[in-house]
Amino acid sequence: MPGRPNLLSGKRKYLFGLILFLFVSIITVAFSLEGNDDFDISRREVLLRKIGHELLLQSGDNKSRVLPVKKIAENEYLISFEHDLTFQPDSLVSTTRRLLSQDPLARDYVVNVLNCSNSSVAYGYAISQNKKDDIITCMGRAQPSACYMINIKFKSTDGHTAKNVYLLGSLPFLAFVGFLFLRSVKPQNTPPKEEQQTGMITLGPVLFDANNRKLIVNGQTTELTGTESRVLHIFALSPNETIERSRLQKEIWEDEGVIVGRSLDMFISKLRKKLEPYPNIKIVVIRGKGYRLEISA
Repeated sequence: MPGRPNLLSGKRKYLFGLILFLFVSIITVAFSLEGNDDFDISRREVLLRKIGHELLLQSGDNKSRVLPVKKIAENEYLISFEHDLTFQPDSLVSTTRRLLSQDPLARDYVVNVLNCSNSSVAYGYAISQNKKDDIITCMGRAQPSACYMINIKFKSTDGHTAKNVYLLGSLPFLAFVGFLFLRSVKPQNTPPKEEQQTGMITLGPVLFDANNRKLIVNGQTTELTGTESRVLHIFALSPNETIERSRLQKEIWEDEGVIVGRSLDMFISKLRKKLEPYPNIKIVVIRGKGYRLEISA
């Protein structure tokens, strides 16, 4: 059956390309998530610096500097100032809430105002994504001018977790696609190279001339029809193996667009009669599965 190996090869290339495309797509999306996280974290540091800037303005200081924002832990930052300042808790809460609302990763966080001298907490509060869980105290009480640092600790984000879940969650899908790929490329028995070139296949004492649709024994020939030859060729490629009925129907009649169950039975019956003179070759019915070409020594 010329063209069949090329068709299978094309399917293999298609499936391999599909798996490769899916793998590259998953890796690309996963690492784009990480890239987005890096951008959001850099943006967060700018927002923190702006919080410090607005606190100085609210304190009446428009000249001194906000010192570089320090990242002291994975999700913890420290804002410090060049000079002393005073602050209103109401304004501090309002400012941090307004500016950090622009940070997509800042859903829950704790703010502590620390004394520079001993890092004791002068004032603190907690903001949650659910406002009912906010913890805010001492509103309306102005704090004295002193050296303060603003410590802001964010709840761990799900960015890296999401990336890991995305990667790990995709593995079963890739494994499933790979399983389908391996099934589709399951090696099939093929005749020796010289038989493929000449179309001559040895079936026990019988020589099957697939190109000329003949069975040859001791110089005597038995003619086969085109369909009989195609059916026998499928059996000849997998001798002593069960060939599913559905496979025979698909490979023989798929191109014609119509598959009739009785047609297969009819051609199998005709082929059996032509093989009757050769007792070492039999087409056996495997109930509920299909047929098998049995070749004995």
